[in-house]
Amino acid sequence: MLPVVFHDAYVARDVPAGHRFPMGKFRAVAEELVRSGIVKDFGGFYRPTPAPASWLQLAHDARYVDQVLTQTVPTPLERQIGFKMTEPVAMRSRCAVAGTALAARLALEHGAACNTAGGSHHASFDGGAGFCVFNDVAVASRLLLTEGAVSRVLVIDLDVHQGDGTARIFEDDPSVFTLSVHCEQNWPRRKANSDMDIGLDKGTGDTGYLAAVQDAISDALEASRPNLVFYNAGVDPHRDDRLGLLDLTDQGLAARDALVFSQVMRRGIPIVGVLGGGYSKDVAALARRHALLHHAGAAALGEFA
Repeated sequence: MLPVVFHDAYVARDVPAGHRFPMGKFRAVAEELVRSGIVKDFGGFYRPTPAPASWLQLAHDARYVDQVLTQTVPTPLERQIGFKMTEPVAMRSRCAVAGTALAARLALEHGAACNTAGGSHHASFDGGAGFCVFNDVAVASRLLLTEGAVSRVLVIDLDVHQGDGTARIFEDDPSVFTLSVHCEQNWPRRKANSDMDIGLDKGTGDTGYLAAVQDAISDALEASRPNLVFYNAGVDPHRDDRLGLLDLTDQGLAARDALVFSQVMRRGIPIVGVLGGGYSKDVAALARRHALLHHAGAAALGEFA
């Protein structure tokens, strides 16, 4: 079965229910995966241990890491992040990072694995932004590179927003290749420079989107020749997402996730899936969309492993 990572701390319970960020979706995704049989029961999830400061400092300024862990983040930076930095929010962020690192280790062992959180791609070296406290993919990449478990990493970011924080962290690091396919007219207004950026026009639907993604992934795999791929499977390109601007359907998202796993795994490259963005008010529908990632991973593991 597909290894899947979850921790109860992924839901910071002091974030109000009416917050723009749908915190409850993480538990809802886990419940959907159990309901649909991807994970047998809640005991079947892999559970991470919170990431220590030494890991977080591989991708973030030590002062900022300390501010988060001691809940002393300056108010202007809290506003930039979108959360008041409480102990549950800090713990959630540490566990999400550790969950992506654990999923990466599991992917190296099994061929594929997924977290039920992660994809916090707006967090850069100096601090967080856009509901992202720590950049879990950046930390996990640096951790495995430092340990020598891998030598080349590819980040495939298909969230509707550009992966600007990830791009900035790795802009001078040739061991990590960053690909971002996003809506050009969406936030952030000031884009970073990924190794490969594909900015799509707002309103792009399934057909145009899938064609662009297929070409971009093929080119990125050829350019990077990675030992490991991180896949940010944000579902905010969906037509019903509050923070989107693209026009994908559920079927389009499912086809996208299947395409990514197929392109990567048929080359024998391990892949790690992380949740990314999704902001629909209907949390049950949102959980089903996020679970498409895990269904695609399970199917590909059965076919290619």
